[in-house]
Amino acid sequence: MAPRWRGGAQVLAVTLGILQCCGWLSGQTVRTSVGMMGRRPEQWPMSHERVKRGWVWNQFFVVEEYTGTEPLYVGKIHSDSDEGDGSIKYTISGEGAGTIFIIDEVTGDIHATERLDREEKTFYTLRAQARDRLTDAPLEPESEFVIKVQDINDSEPKFLEGPYIGSVAELSPIGTSVMKVMASDADDPTYGSSARIVYSVLEGERFFTVDRQTGVIRTAVADLDRETQDRYELVVKATDMAGQMGGLSGSTTVTIVITDVNDNPPRFPQKMYQFSVSEGAAVGTSIGRVIATDADMGENTDMSYLIKDEEGGELFRVSTDGDTQEAIITIKKALDFENKRTHNVVVEAVNKHVDPRFVDLGSFRDQTIVRVSVSDVDEPPIFIPPTGTIMEVQEDARLGALVGIVTAKDPDMDNVPIRFSIDRNTDQEQIFNINPVTGAITLGKILDRETAGWHNITVTAVEADNQSMASQTAVSIRILDVNDNPPELATPYEASICEDAKPGQLIHTISVVDRDEPQSGHRFYFTLAPEASNNRHFTLWDIKDNTAGIRTQRSGFNRQEQNVYLLPILVVDSGPPALSSTGTLTIHVCGCDTDGAIQSCNATAFVMSSALSPGALIALLVCILILIGKTFHLSVLQEHYKSFTA
Repeated sequence: MAPRWRGGAQVLAVTLGILQCCGWLSGQTVRTSVGMMGRRPEQWPMSHERVKRGWVWNQFFVVEEYTGTEPLYVGKIHSDSDEGDGSIKYTISGEGAGTIFIIDEVTGDIHATERLDREEKTFYTLRAQARDRLTDAPLEPESEFVIKVQDINDSEPKFLEGPYIGSVAELSPIGTSVMKVMASDADDPTYGSSARIVYSVLEGERFFTVDRQTGVIRTAVADLDRETQDRYELVVKATDMAGQMGGLSGSTTVTIVITDVNDNPPRFPQKMYQFSVSEGAAVGTSIGRVIATDADMGENTDMSYLIKDEEGGELFRVSTDGDTQEAIITIKKALDFENKRTHNVVVEAVNKHVDPRFVDLGSFRDQTIVRVSVSDVDEPPIFIPPTGTIMEVQEDARLGALVGIVTAKDPDMDNVPIRFSIDRNTDQEQIFNINPVTGAITLGKILDRETAGWHNITVTAVEADNQSMASQTAVSIRILDVNDNPPELATPYEASICEDAKPGQLIHTISVVDRDEPQSGHRFYFTLAPEASNNRHFTLWDIKDNTAGIRTQRSGFNRQEQNVYLLPILVVDSGPPALSSTGTLTIHVCGCDTDGAIQSCNATAFVMSSALSPGALIALLVCILILIGKTFHLSVLQEHYKSFTA
């Protein structure tokens, strides 16, 4: 029957097997003791009477890496039916049977013939058979048993993931975790301390430590400086047997990279740089580059540059080249050699990404002086003022009258003669002349402000000994007004009134125009002309805002008596001298309905004839007679023409 494994029986069997191997117990004693282990307690004999029992063995062990010259005894299989007379033959089959493991057919002793490695195979499963030697009939049912390979410390710890690379920021505090290393041991972790690993640092222990149990590497100092040393090579050892003497060990290399923090300020290699630029260089021209160095790396070296002095900031601009981190100094405003030949520009470099943890290590900015020397170029004359000139002249000025003087000079040398001229494309009528030496502008023609109030001309100045050095300026000439135009009514005014108009009724409001343009503005005065001073029908009211109103003076008008009134109005300006003119307001008398709406402003012929005076009737009669005479004369001529043609 198959064996049943019991915890106490296993211990007893192993112990007896070891004692037998050492020669301290006889085989019969072992067989007798072990024989009872294959039975349940109720099957154990209660007396010395022999009882048939079956297979007798327990689990077998064999130590790995056996180096002896003789086969290594493993154990014994035994049937309790064996009387020791050699009638039973024992056989085994299964893993390694007949090659790795051999059995003595008579005694049942099993030996290992090869050196075993637990790390390759930890146990072997075999089957045992007991047969009658003569008949070969099985005496016991075939039963399975296991031979376990017992571990010895023959495998050293190995770092399977090495070599390792880790990183830690410079200036990190002591005890900062860097990374973790891990070694494995092929020995049996459940048996003894063969696979119990501890860690230690062989090289680099001054700067880093490793936790003996976990393999976590930490910083041992707080002054790691990337700028001094940017990486460390550690050798970490793993030892089994918990580090006890005789344990095996393995090691690995750990590279720890020190990453950068912004703990270094920018510094200019020089305290002064010198550049030269021509005064004729255009705005935006680069005059040179400077750079501040930084012991840090990456974005911690990114720079911003500033111009710190007021004069330098007005004339120059500084920008940062994103690729090279250089300061590019360019011209912001045109330079003038004659005004200043040397400029000392204070340029400051500042880190863009300042780490607030390290600002106390020093100022994170630095300054240098950039000396810019301006070189001279031959320049054309410059006008004073340089942006154009405004002149004024009265419109009644005489021919040859002085309008104004333009001035120019050579910016390079004093007392260089300058010659002036007027660009005739801007003065095609040659209204103005200019003295080529003095720059005096005079009148060449009589002016009329009412025709043109402004004249814009261009004056050219050239060096007398170098005609290529020329410049131009705009001269605007304003023609000042004189009062040479009388005021006039704005339009030929006409107005209408109803026959039943009341006294004081406003008929019309009039205004005037004046082609003159006095600097103090217009002021006009209105009165009725002297020939209308005896007028009893209308009055004029000066409103004092350069307009006047016409009102009725009486009530009731009769268009049959007079349907049109002509009112002369005198307008006077404020001079000097005061000028005046007379205009006429035509007033029509009209028939209106009861609401005051005008219906008709024409008198009928019947009403007109009945209302005519005797003198008017005589004049009308004479006209009729003349018309009749002309008609008769025309008829006579027609008859005469007919007779002539006949």
